Amino acid sequence: MDSLITFITEPLTHEFMQRALLISILIGTVCSIFSCFLILKGWSLMGDAVSHAILPGLAIAVVLNIPLIIGAFAAGLFCAISTGYIKNSSRVKEDAVMGIVFSGMFALGLVMLTKIKTEIHLMHVLFGNVLGITRIDLIQAGTIAVICSAIMLIKRKDLMLYCFDPAHANVIGLPTRYIHFGLLTLLALTIVSALKAAGIILVIAMLIAPGAIGFLLSKSFDKMLMIAITASITSCIAGTILSYHIDAATAPLIVVIQSIFFVIALITSSIKKEAAHAQ
Repeated sequence: MDSLITFITEPLTHEFMQRALLISILIGTVCSIFSCFLILKGWSLMGDAVSHAILPGLAIAVVLNIPLIIGAFAAGLFCAISTGYIKNSSRVKEDAVMGIVFSGMFALGLVMLTKIKTEIHLMHVLFGNVLGITRIDLIQAGTIAVICSAIMLIKRKDLMLYCFDPAHANVIGLPTRYIHFGLLTLLALTIVSALKAAGIILVIAMLIAPGAIGFLLSKSFDKMLMIAITASITSCIAGTILSYHIDAATAPLIVVIQSIFFVIALITSSIKKEAAHAQ
């Protein structure tokens, strides 16, 4: 037992590990909450699109000498809104539009970052640098994560109804257009909050896996939400502490653990389904 306690507490004797654990829990929580709505709405590809599309926003923020978080948010929101506009005003299907928009913006961002002098490390942008989180980064990302989490939890019933059945939500008088763009704004903010810790690529998994786990193991939204948050926070804590001991990258290890949880949930769900059929 003493060795287990030492195993858990030893990494936390370092201040950078304390910040890494705290930021991981914060972004893990907000991503898990949003992932439940993404799964219900079928917006997994939208999360992928917005996360990739923020790259040119980072480059423009460097050129204009403004906070990176502002450029990333503006680019992510532009991607989400432009995708909806093109889908509604053309015959091209939404998945094709998202693929074109996010790949185009991602490529533009890569070109811009290679042409301007910046201290931004491309690998950190793509895969995050959770161990390099500063106190200011923690305050900024944590504030966004807490605000987004609070909004989604308070408005979860309206958001759930819109994601599950937008037609019914419209009939009973919910402002579906505002909810739609509100969700897109929250998506962009959630990705921005996780950018420095998880990176553009890994945040996609953190936005999808927890909700998928909760969806497989529950039949009510509140239970789905609880399972998603629990799975995400557990993987964040385990991944951060384990990465210290095995000298591995923290964010990728968190995603690996979430993937393992998903496989376990998938197997458990299949066993339950077979048992129900057998009865």
